[in-house]
Amino acid sequence: MPEVAAWERVWIDAETYGDDVHSYINCTDCHEGQAVDDFESAHEGQRTRVVNSPEVCGDCHLDVGIPAYNSLHNTLAGYDTALYERSIPENHAAIEEMQEYHCNDCHATCGDCHVSQPFSVGGGLLEGHTFVQSPSMSRNCTACHGSRIRAEYYGSNEEVTSDVHFRARMDCMECHQADEMHGMDMEGVEDRYDSATPTCQTCHEDLGMGERDTEIEEHAEHAEDIMSCQVCHSQPYTNCVNCHVERTEDDIAFFSVEDHYLDFRIGLNPDVTEERPYTYVVLRHVPIDPDSFSFYGEDLLVNFDNRPTWVPATPHNIVRVAPQAEDCHQCHDNDDVWLTEDAVEEEERDANQDVIVPEVPY
Repeated sequence: MPEVAAWERVWIDAETYGDDVHSYINCTDCHEGQAVDDFESAHEGQRTRVVNSPEVCGDCHLDVGIPAYNSLHNTLAGYDTALYERSIPENHAAIEEMQEYHCNDCHATCGDCHVSQPFSVGGGLLEGHTFVQSPSMSRNCTACHGSRIRAEYYGSNEEVTSDVHFRARMDCMECHQADEMHGMDMEGVEDRYDSATPTCQTCHEDLGMGERDTEIEEHAEHAEDIMSCQVCHSQPYTNCVNCHVERTEDDIAFFSVEDHYLDFRIGLNPDVTEERPYTYVVLRHVPIDPDSFSFYGEDLLVNFDNRPTWVPATPHNIVRVAPQAEDCHQCHDNDDVWLTEDAVEEEERDANQDVIVPEVPY
């Protein structure tokens, strides 16, 4: 993410902002506080961060205000689904306390995309408080989605090339468009794959598989529902072993990841749907273990084995011919790319039975 000087983070370019339609709105309408001359009085009751709510941006942007407020960009629905399934109702209050300290500030408000850098990476105005229509890939999108997606897309991981779409100078918004970002038609969505996430076929509809017309031999050899595109076209990506959260004596929240590594694994699709009908998908190890939240109580994830620790992934490091697709034997005769039982830590095997490949295709 580009470095931003301290003064640039708060500098309001009066001339540029004066041409923005938002300049006709009183500052206190969004930031609260008092519209008075005295500095201290003016900031009494001021929001330290313009929260995402239908009453702020949604007052004028009626079409996107409420959907954005209820979208995965703003809520913790995806995390709640996963953590509650691993837990029991009696432990939910402790988990919610953990989320208050470690999760809530990471989820994006409207301003985190259109006015400033995300709060979780220090904030700071983008263009002197001028509202930008499309978020910046480097200062907004990958500022949050940086630990994995940015490194994958830019080719920062050792010995792994950048994504072919990055080399074609495509930014995030060319695939992830406004309706998806604002959560349109996504009421009740609890997982990113339940949402309007784009697929490869959105653009590459002519590159069919199986019985569909195709000039690509490898596509013709595989049934359309046998595997996701990433199985052949993505490269090794970051897998995190676990994450532990704590607070200091001064109540400062922090986390630590014990280990992470690059790997590539193909496993069973645990949730076959019309949009994702594949038998095989790319899987990534998520940063979780039974003691991840032990700072907030003992045995909070008492039903840890209810969900896999290897979950479907969509790596952003696409190439035309990935190593496992260089020839048939790189995949069909190569145990190293499949999530077999031997590839899963013994204490996690029960949790991952739905995604472990019982027999490698030869």
